[in-house]
Amino acid sequence: MLKQTQQLKQTQRLSPLQIQTIKLIELPAPELEQRIQKELEENPVLEEVVDDSLEGEEKKNVSLSEYSGSDPTPSYKLYVNNQGKDLKPQYNTFSVRESFHQSLEAQLGYCKIDERERQIALFIIGMIDDDGYLRRDMESLADDISFRLGIETDEEEVERLLKIVQEFDPVGVGARDLCECLLLQLAPKKQTEPVQLATRILRDFFVEFTKKHYSKIMAKLGISEEQLKEAVAEIVRLNPRPGGQIDDSYTEQVQQVVPDFLVELKDGEPVMSMPRFSVPELKVNKRYADVLMEAANSATREKKEAATFVKQKLDSAKWFIEAIKQRHNTLQNTMNAIIDYQHDFFIDGDETRLKPMVLRNIAEKTGLDISTISRVVSSKYVQTHFGIYSLKFFFSEGLVANDGEEVSTREIKTILTTSIEEEDKRKPLTDEELVKVLGDKGYKVARRTVAKYREQLNIPIARLRKEL
Repeated sequence: MLKQTQQLKQTQRLSPLQIQTIKLIELPAPELEQRIQKELEENPVLEEVVDDSLEGEEKKNVSLSEYSGSDPTPSYKLYVNNQGKDLKPQYNTFSVRESFHQSLEAQLGYCKIDERERQIALFIIGMIDDDGYLRRDMESLADDISFRLGIETDEEEVERLLKIVQEFDPVGVGARDLCECLLLQLAPKKQTEPVQLATRILRDFFVEFTKKHYSKIMAKLGISEEQLKEAVAEIVRLNPRPGGQIDDSYTEQVQQVVPDFLVELKDGEPVMSMPRFSVPELKVNKRYADVLMEAANSATREKKEAATFVKQKLDSAKWFIEAIKQRHNTLQNTMNAIIDYQHDFFIDGDETRLKPMVLRNIAEKTGLDISTISRVVSSKYVQTHFGIYSLKFFFSEGLVANDGEEVSTREIKTILTTSIEEEDKRKPLTDEELVKVLGDKGYKVARRTVAKYREQLNIPIARLRKEL
């Protein structure tokens, strides 16, 4: 017997302007220039303002409030000044190695998948952390893809496309936890007895392995201590942070990184400005707007169709211009909030003056979503009088020192690195001993926190650092 039910489901749809803005916010300056040029080529309604006619253009702004057809368009000022008068040719560009995410995107280009699948896979790649891990569950990823990209998908499809990404170099990329990362690295190896045994230990006895319950593993598998040593030797040769080794795997490419921001000291205070380079000013071509207005009172079918076409292009131009304006404002507000939060650092570049800062801190200061701040921070750079920095550099977790003052994890990691470099390699410091070293310096840190930071620094455990 068939039963008919009615279900009410609430969904949130992004407007064309919101979608356009999200896409533009993610772009660094050079890619933004390319995107604008592409839009200028594809949309005849958009045109570039010529510099020598700048002052008179404001009077020529088009208002569509005069259009009184059956589908009225709200009054809109179709013009935005997105290029400051004081262009700064002294902004530097510099070459960097191909980034971790760029290498994954390049490898995706060789996969035989359709455009829809490619967009989903690109989104997955974008969610992979710099250390190579994907710390998102499939359900939330599928929901985010549906919401952000407007592509309906499910957990099964996301999982299938993730498996494709997990076949990329560096081996182990896209893993959701350490166990999966290590298993991905063992899979393509020649399946010798030690490799097969290592795979079984990780798959079936990972908890025992991490707790070093070796006698329990030997008893359950019925293997000798020598067999266990050979299997463990295979495991410890694997890379727990595949993303951290990208520079060793890829040759340097000529990639010009253009700082999106410039911070200068004026009267002893950091002041931010935004370079525009060749980003043009945009406005609507008045001739096409006149075609729309003329056709509004025409009964001719051909003119009505022409008017529909032009109106679509006008709407597209309107959204694009406003999206560029919103991008500019969002980037400006975010960078000013970072400067305000890290004020002391921007005075002299002393890294010890960096305060613990996470995305939520800047989201609260600007009133923007954390996801928006994340997009702004991605692939953006700031030029200061003491160097060029990725915006990601300024974000880190925080800890409270013994005197109650909050300190950056960057400071803790620096002390850890120095302590390990200066240790006696015949008797390297254990994580417990590193906790004591930090405690003697006034930092109260748990052993598991020390272990986490050591792994993030790609430093092996004490036993593996020992030298004869």
